[in-house]
Amino acid sequence: MSTATLLDIAMNHSENIIDRAKLGDKGAFNKLVSLWHKRIYNFSLKYFNDHDLATEATQKTFIKVFDHLGQLKEIEKFKSWIYVIALNQCREEDRKFGRLSKMFISSDEVSEVKYKQEQTSSPESDYVKSEMSDIVTEAINELGEEQKAVLIMKEYEGLKFREIAEILNVSENTVKSRLYYGLSHLKKILEKSRAFNESYHDGK
Repeated sequence: MSTATLLDIAMNHSENIIDRAKLGDKGAFNKLVSLWHKRIYNFSLKYFNDHDLATEATQKTFIKVFDHLGQLKEIEKFKSWIYVIALNQCREEDRKFGRLSKMFISSDEVSEVKYKQEQTSSPESDYVKSEMSDIVTEAINELGEEQKAVLIMKEYEGLKFREIAEILNVSENTVKSRLYYGLSHLKKILEKSRAFNESYHDGK
C-alpha cells in the first residue's frame, strides 16, 4: 500500500513546472512556490518556534531557490534540494540571532543502537506524539541543531531516512542515531517539564 503524501504525488506530476521555472517562466515558478511554501514555512516554524523568523527563513529560501534553480541538474531530487536550502537558511538565521548557545552530545559515533523498520514507532516517538502542545515545540528548540533538524524532518515532515541522509549528506545510520537520541532527549525534557509543572501547582 502506498504511503505517498499528496505533495509527493503532486511532485511526481510537476517536473514540467520545474523545467519551465528553470527556463525563467515566472508563472511556473509561482506555481512551484505555491506547492512548497506551506511545507517550508511549517518546517521553519518547527525549527524556530517563532513566526517572524520562520517567515524570514522561508522568504530567503525561495529567493535562493529562484537564484539557483538553474543549477539543479536532476529534477527528481528537487525535494531534497529545497530542504537543503531551507535547512541551511534556518541555520544561518539561527546563528545570526545567536539562538543556538548550548553544546550537545554528538551521536555520530554511536553504532550499537538497533533500529526497527521506518514504519515501526518507538516508545519515545509515541510519547512525543502524545504530547500535543506548544511545550513540545519549545522542547525541540532545546535540542542540539543536528538532532533537532532530523527530528523535525522525520516526525513532522514525514521524510524517509534516505531522504534525510541525502539532505544532510550523512549516512542513514547517522540519521537514525540522531533521531533515536533526539527523541530520547526530548522525552526527558518533556518529563522534566511536566514534573516541574506538577510540583509548581501542588505547591500553590
